Amino acid sequence: MFDYSARPELLKDRVILVTGAGRGIGAAAAKTYAAHGATVLLLGKTEANLTQVYDEIEAAGYPQPVVIPFNLETALPHQYDELAAMIETEFGHLDGLLHNASIIGPRTPLEQLSGENFMRVMHINVNAMFMLTSTLLPLLKLSQDASVIFTSSSVGRKGRAYWGAYGVSKFATEGLMQTLADEVDTVAPVRSNSINPGATRTSMRAQAYPGENPANNPAPEAIMPVYLYLMGPDSTGINGQAFNAQ
Repeated sequence: MFDYSARPELLKDRVILVTGAGRGIGAAAAKTYAAHGATVLLLGKTEANLTQVYDEIEAAGYPQPVVIPFNLETALPHQYDELAAMIETEFGHLDGLLHNASIIGPRTPLEQLSGENFMRVMHINVNAMFMLTSTLLPLLKLSQDASVIFTSSSVGRKGRAYWGAYGVSKFATEGLMQTLADEVDTVAPVRSNSINPGATRTSMRAQAYPGENPANNPAPEAIMPVYLYLMGPDSTGINGQAFNAQ
């Protein structure tokens, strides 16, 4: 496991947007960031899940989060602009962006993968992630120390059979992370890195490995050290790197 111990006020006064914040790793990250002082913007498509995370953060006495229902599959360009405008009006800037939301799609040979399924996975995992990044980058540049974290996978670093569009989308994720990192390097107070969570006890993992015993994998909360390290000031200057949570 990534070895890092965060001080309690690590993210005090920071404004951080987490996608896919309603469950799994996204929910764990949102609660962890809030516990370390951040105001967390909870973005996801299922409002009931986001509200549950909101309630848990508020009940714990952490900074009040914001629920942002947003469907990455259907969102139009003007909706991204409206999201950015809302954040600018409410907070003036953005200190962190965790790209966590993605779908796995069919695990099948490429030969049997429909174009529709391929394009759906690429749209949610890559196109929407690009739209969010490009739209929110001006707000990130207004921060004194901003971090963008992309969620990768081992199959996005070495291609493996039957991982279909998901594997391809994670290669694209690494490419987007590296391109952004090179563009902001030394010219903006923004850093860009990726995390491969590894085998974690989530519904997506269960979908990918139905025969596996989930209890053998760590809970999302257990892999949070690297998420804290990259989102906080201790990683200032770290840019364009691919990290493993485990």
